[in-house]
Amino acid sequence: MLSFAAAVEPLRIANRMSGQSLYRWSLVSVDGKEVRCSNGARVMVDGPLCETGRDDIVIVCGGIDVRTNTTPPVVNWLRKVARKGAVIGGLCTGAHTLAEAGLLENRRATIHWENRDGFLEEFTDTELTKSVFVIDGNRLTAAGGTAAIDLVLTMIADDHGKDLANSVADQLIYTTIRTDRDIQRLSIPTRIGVRHPRLSRVIERMEQSIEEPVSPADLAEEVGMSTRQLERLFRRYLNRSPKRYYMELRLARARNLLMQTELSVINVALACGFTSPSHFSKCYRAQYGTTPYRERGAHGLDDELGAEPGDEDPLGDLDDLD
Repeated sequence: MLSFAAAVEPLRIANRMSGQSLYRWSLVSVDGKEVRCSNGARVMVDGPLCETGRDDIVIVCGGIDVRTNTTPPVVNWLRKVARKGAVIGGLCTGAHTLAEAGLLENRRATIHWENRDGFLEEFTDTELTKSVFVIDGNRLTAAGGTAAIDLVLTMIADDHGKDLANSVADQLIYTTIRTDRDIQRLSIPTRIGVRHPRLSRVIERMEQSIEEPVSPADLAEEVGMSTRQLERLFRRYLNRSPKRYYMELRLARARNLLMQTELSVINVALACGFTSPSHFSKCYRAQYGTTPYRERGAHGLDDELGAEPGDEDPLGDLDDLD
């Protein structure tokens, strides 16, 4: 709902501040019925999916269940709209729907950081960025949350000048309009609450090397430390060993992939640096209290194997939970 309101309200305020009807909009759903947001609020719409003109802008607002709601009628309608050359955008997970319709092939785009891993696995022909929003020709994507404000304010500035966009931002108590060069997530030091250059570099390296994990010894060497010094650094600031922290990163990535994609459990394991499904299951259970197979089933996706592996097959020190 935040992305939805963040897109509509700047348009309303632009009309008010200019004293003109610069923008008109209508809300549509697949069947013309009201839509229920994830917070329980219900939004009335103006009608079902309808005919659009070449000069219309179509914005898809996606939420948690974007996969379920990316239905054939929606995909076919978007393709029909695209053939007319219209501008089409996606807010938050709406980018997934655009990609499913083939509208982001060989395009730059963005999506909420939480959905980034799943998107990258499914849509390899899209250049996914970490920006708060992306405008690539007649395709618009915003990362979700308040990023829709930045996208729409940029559109207002392009259409009617920066003065109006700034006036709208003032009304929104929005002090800084971000650009497509601003990234979504907080910096690593801000996220972990620690400003230590070497620690940040190691964590960044870990995040970049999920599929092919790097040993603690190599990580330490890259930042000019001994393995023992790296161990003490992690214990002091994060209260866990480098191996444990790395494992948590990999398992968090695995959980995202299990819930957001149709990748088999084996492929999820491989994408997160595990070469043994049984060891992956063991580590996953230790972290989340359930196996990846049960996690997948709990979210309505059947895995192609359909059963849990039974044999334990530890991979070695890097994969061992402390």
